[in-house]
Amino acid sequence: MQKQVKVKPNSKQQKIEEQADGSLNVHLKSPPVDGKANEELIKLLAEKFKVPKSYITIKSGATSRQKLVEIDTET
Repeated sequence: MQKQVKVKPNSKQQKIEEQADGSLNVHLKSPPVDGKANEELIKLLAEKFKVPKSYITIKSGATSRQKLVEIDTET
C-alpha cells in the first residue's frame, strides 16, 4: 500500500491526521536534520499500521515535506 504523506517537522506534538483523499499529514517533533524526521516518521507509521519498521519504505521525497511512503501490510 502506498500513501502520500505531508510531513511537518519541529511540531510541538506528534500526531497523524488522515485526510479525506487518503493522504496523511504527520506532525513530527524531530527537526529535518540528518534523517531524524524520517526515522521518527517511519516509527510513527509502524505504530499506526501495526507493522515492523522494516516494512515501511520512503519511496520518494526523502528530503522533501511531501513523501511517497510504501507500507508492506501483506506479509
